[in-house]
Amino acid sequence: MSDTVTTTINAQGIATVTLNRPEKNNAFDDEIIAQLTAAFKQVDSDPQVRAMVLASTGKNFSAGGDLAWMKRMASFSYEQNLQDARGLAEMLKTLNFMSKPTIARIQGAAYGGAVGLACCCDIVVASSDARFCLSEVKIGLIPATIAPYVIAAIGERACRRYCISAEVINAQLALQLGIASEIVAEAELDNCIKNISNNLLSNGPSAMAAAKQLIFALGQQPIGDGVIEKTCEVIAQRRACPEGQEGLTAFLEKRKAEWNQ
Repeated sequence: MSDTVTTTINAQGIATVTLNRPEKNNAFDDEIIAQLTAAFKQVDSDPQVRAMVLASTGKNFSAGGDLAWMKRMASFSYEQNLQDARGLAEMLKTLNFMSKPTIARIQGAAYGGAVGLACCCDIVVASSDARFCLSEVKIGLIPATIAPYVIAAIGERACRRYCISAEVINAQLALQLGIASEIVAEAELDNCIKNISNNLLSNGPSAMAAAKQLIFALGQQPIGDGVIEKTCEVIAQRRACPEGQEGLTAFLEKRKAEWNQ
């Protein structure tokens, strides 16, 4: 794998996937998208990994699409553009539906598709000087493949403004909208993420995966008998599974669970 996308895993099982193209503000093209997809799949399938951090080097998280890549796309046929878009869509889907908890580390600018990366992560920790922008309409495009994830994160009403205005969203507003989960000084990003990661390490790994799956299953459904029955089935399964049994027993015995030693 090219060093434009790197993956490291520490002793605690926290994987860090890093965009390493600071000279281009970590803009991505079709090759980097393929590398990210492969990295996300590898991390998600690794039983030693407990959570993943998505990070980047340099002063900006990511400028979104690479200009040279976009120039190439301008000469593509419709079918070529469709195939290219499917590659980006696959990367976003892979990140969004990872079974492991995911944390985005955002510093500086996150523009265009980079907003989609943030919205696909479970937790977003942003520096106080971070800025976000759904900038596609500035060049006559639209934030299409990222739209499902951005709408899920900030809602239809906010999207109707920021997808058509391409206004820059500062860190505080990003927190209010739901793009960011937490804002800290840039120097505190790593400490904040370490604290969040340590909290995740104290939780049942398969329980967190099951919780994510339940949220995906129920997120857009009205509360009715079918949804209520689904929640009953899921908690019954968790109570009966080995991890659930161990967690309950450890709690009752006032000891740490086996995954939290």
